[in-house]
Amino acid sequence: MTAATLSPLPEDKQPLVARLVEGLDVDALHWLSGYVAGMAAQRQTSVKGAAVEPIAPAAEVQARLTVVYGSQTGNAKRLAEDLGRRVTAAGLAVRVVRADAYPVRELKQERLLYVVISTQGDAEPPDDARALVEFLGSARAPKLEDLRYAVLGLGDSSYPQFCAIGRQLDERLTSLGAHRLFATGEADVDLETVAQPWLEHALQQAREQLKTSAPSAKVTPLRTARSSPIWHREQPFAAPLLLNQRITGRGSDRDVRHLELSLEGSGLRYAPGDALGIWPTQSPPLVDAVLKALQLEGDAPVQANGEEHSLRMWLSERRELTQLTRPFFAAHAERSGDDHLRELLSPASRDALSHLFSRWQVLDLLQRHPASWTADSLVAALRPLAPRLYSIASSQSVVGEEVHLTVSHVDYSLDGEARWGAASRYLAARAEGESASVFIEANERFHLPSDNDRDIIMIGPGTGVAPFRAFVQERAERGASGRNWLLFGNPHFYSDFLYQAEWQQALKSGQLHRLDLAFSRDQADKIYVQHRLREQGRRVYDWLEGGAHLYVCGDASRMARDVHKTLIAIVTEHGNRTTEDAEAWLNQLIQQGRYARDVY
Repeated sequence: MTAATLSPLPEDKQPLVARLVEGLDVDALHWLSGYVAGMAAQRQTSVKGAAVEPIAPAAEVQARLTVVYGSQTGNAKRLAEDLGRRVTAAGLAVRVVRADAYPVRELKQERLLYVVISTQGDAEPPDDARALVEFLGSARAPKLEDLRYAVLGLGDSSYPQFCAIGRQLDERLTSLGAHRLFATGEADVDLETVAQPWLEHALQQAREQLKTSAPSAKVTPLRTARSSPIWHREQPFAAPLLLNQRITGRGSDRDVRHLELSLEGSGLRYAPGDALGIWPTQSPPLVDAVLKALQLEGDAPVQANGEEHSLRMWLSERRELTQLTRPFFAAHAERSGDDHLRELLSPASRDALSHLFSRWQVLDLLQRHPASWTADSLVAALRPLAPRLYSIASSQSVVGEEVHLTVSHVDYSLDGEARWGAASRYLAARAEGESASVFIEANERFHLPSDNDRDIIMIGPGTGVAPFRAFVQERAERGASGRNWLLFGNPHFYSDFLYQAEWQQALKSGQLHRLDLAFSRDQADKIYVQHRLREQGRRVYDWLEGGAHLYVCGDASRMARDVHKTLIAIVTEHGNRTTEDAEAWLNQLIQQGRYARDVY
């Protein structure tokens, strides 16, 4: 008689357990057995049939810190968990909760709350925090006179509404009667500059607020503590380039590359849906142009952040040059004395400034509105260079110690002068055998369903198709029985059909069950993925009603918004719902993890 025969598990669940424990070491298996035993005990003692987690006793809440995070790319999650580890090490009780898992009914009982939340695009919350932000902004939100709180906002100052969601939550909590413990942090893409002091202050305040509690708090982690990987964001792996291939045709105005890098010997692991972080360096011609525009010497020594390097090195490896930011724009406006630049910083000029930021780089501002900068002041004013994240286009269970990317080389002309993107040019210029500095950024909200019987709908125009190449590879490797449906779009069929041969083979082999295409410029009327989505509205709704997972990857400013509007229209029409009910239904899918977006 086999172990499988003795198992009380249903037959369809036994392979899932085997897959779960595959590759786990002894410590992880011991932790998992204890965690599952704890779950069993909790269910055994709970009321039969009850599915609602009991509200924590008031005494427990008063002696505990709650950290809620809303994260789109993983940065807010990483900082929240870092704070949780610091508080735990200090012997204090803490729970770290993703926003969509936070029981809002407990909010009125909270006494100490920290919120770490990012702002996406033009003042939008991350997907996992949408419901919480809406709840706090509604009439249902309770009075919070007994709550003490602090907010750490994450954002990108190249967008006019920098850290808007963090500010919004801070103001709303105050209006509900809560007491702000210290100023809201507003961290730019170079997170650590603001985040680390904020975390230190947060820990100090937690000690003060919880000093009456027991000196040694018992903390029950929700997941096993993992040892830090050798290679990470602050210590990237030098991955040799195996392949750098253009996959758009000669007639295309887009240069899209398929890149394959080796992770051999790194120990790095990733899942479909995760991202690869790239630490780029600035192109030498761009650095030369900035030095020339400011009449500065590249060899000039500059001290900053406790380090000393030449100005050229700072500009090449440590400072952002291809993206304008509001703080640098404001500093340059003051130095130039240009009234027009100052006017652009006013609230009334928000749209004009946003349009300018979408076109100009640092060099364009320096050339068109001259001002005097010293080497030291320039390095101090420019934003630190940050890594770029690219959706991984491969399944590691298929490609092994490799990672594949789909990268659009940003290379254009502005008023007759060449401009390019930092990371895309860095990658496009790599020759096979040369290395790129990389790390893995997990994106748990964009992973495949654990149930292989679930259908999935993938919407990925342009390079947004990258993670879905990984999805289809992984589902085929798993032998998943669920159907796979891809909607892909780009300008032209003959020159811009990315991975055409692979998709056609996947259809032929049954790994892909449906493929809808939208080539916008192959006819007089432009056709985009949202149009194909609307044409298949009945089928889309039926798949979702049947439990399918929906994924959207690509442009946040236009495509993702248009797709979401189309989904609302589909649910309204085919689900016989009002617009408000359709939006609520889609929000439920988001909270359930069945509607996930990886947008940028």
